Parts: sequence; structure tokens; C-alpha cells
Amino acid sequence: MTSRRVLIVMPALNESASVASVIEQVKRALPDGDLLVVDDGSVDDTAQLARAAGAEVARLAVNLGVGGAMRTGFRYAAARGYDVVVQVDADGQHDPDELDALLRGLDDADIVIGSRFAGKGAYKASGPRKYAMVALSIVFSRLAKTRLTDVTSGFKAMGPRAIRLFAGYYPAEYLGDTVESLVMAIRAELTIKEIPVIMRERAGGTPSHSPVKSAVYLGRAGLALLLALVRRRPAVDSSDSA
Repeated sequence: MTSRRVLIVMPALNESASVASVIEQVKRALPDGDLLVVDDGSVDDTAQLARAAGAEVARLAVNLGVGGAMRTGFRYAAARGYDVVVQVDADGQHDPDELDALLRGLDDADIVIGSRFAGKGAYKASGPRKYAMVALSIVFSRLAKTRLTDVTSGFKAMGPRAIRLFAGYYPAEYLGDTVESLVMAIRAELTIKEIPVIMRERAGGTPSHSPVKSAVYLGRAGLALLLALVRRRPAVDSSDSA
């Protein structure tokens, strides 16, 4: 399908109930891709099950969050010369059958976001999370000069320029892996677009957002955006090499 070297990076925290099944589905959908599970401080047998299912595993000694896990994945990809990194959750919500569409989207973009709200499927957000997503979508659509409906989606594909940018620095703070990383990409003049995807129910594990977290999600999202806009990071060359 493609000559590009593709690395699937799968952050995983205590996902023993689903990780092996998700790995099997990813391998079936993208047999030529490689798969790295970043065990983000799990206390169950996530790492052992991932290895047994055929994935490479990087184990973090402590829980760093999705951003910290993805930072490990980007550095792994940059050091080994991968052309594409695709983030896939270990809990089964991201449908591996959508991987081909994400990869095709990289033909004319640096980052392709799989959107739950772009017209495919029936995913609905509610309460503070819904308002936060709407507000963030409005702001980021203006910043990126393209319509973005799901800027907090963790299902995305990133090409060579994005890998170079994020291998140099990738935010690990709460919401940094989505909100701040997109601000970084926009400032680096990377091309961002989204495609519609279907999100599934979790296959196991515990949702990362508790009811208490959901109640303060709107405020945190706004604060994360504000900090991302005012914070300066060391310059990273994300341009194509000659």
C-alpha cells in the first residue's frame, strides 16, 4: 500500500483486558506496520501481554500520562527512521479499520486527526466536555485556518515533519498531548486536517476521565490552551531536509 515506514504507538496504562486484542486487530489491519506499546507505569501485566501478542514494548518506570508515553514513541520513531507515527489507544476505542484512511490523509498533510464529530458514527459528548470541545474547535479552526471539530482526539497520524518536531519536544502535561501539541504544530506551520472516523466503546480498563475530572474539564481545557499560546518552546527544525 505504501513505501513509508509506519510505527503504531500505543500508550497503555493497566490495559491488560484489551491490549492483546487491540494489537491483533492493528496487525491485521496494517500488517506492514510496526507496533510499539509504551507501558505507562502499569501495575498489571499489560507489558507481558503486549510482548506475547507480538509488539515491541517500552516500559516507563512511573506514570507520565499520554503525553509522556507519546514523547517516548516519537523519540523511538525518530531514532529508527520511521516516516509515520500513528497514535492508537490500547483500550479498543480506536478502530484499526480506519488506519488506512488516516495514512492516505498524510498525502497532503503533516498531521491527520481522526474526528468523532465530522459526520461518521454517532459519538456524542455531553456536559462540560461538550462545551470545551466546541470552544476548542472554534479557536483551533481559526488558528489552523481549516475546520477542526475534534482537537482532543487521540487517534491521529503524523508524518516526517511532525515526527521531527515532536521528537524534539512533546508536552506531557494534562491535555498537552492534544491542545499544546496542536499549537506547536500550527506555530511550526505544519498542515493539519481531519477525517471522519468511528469511535468504539472501551474494550476494557478504566476511563481516564472520572466524573470529577469531567466537571472541571472546561476550565482545564481553557487553561491548557492559554498556557500553550503564551508559552515559548525551544525552536525545533521541522522542515524537510534537502
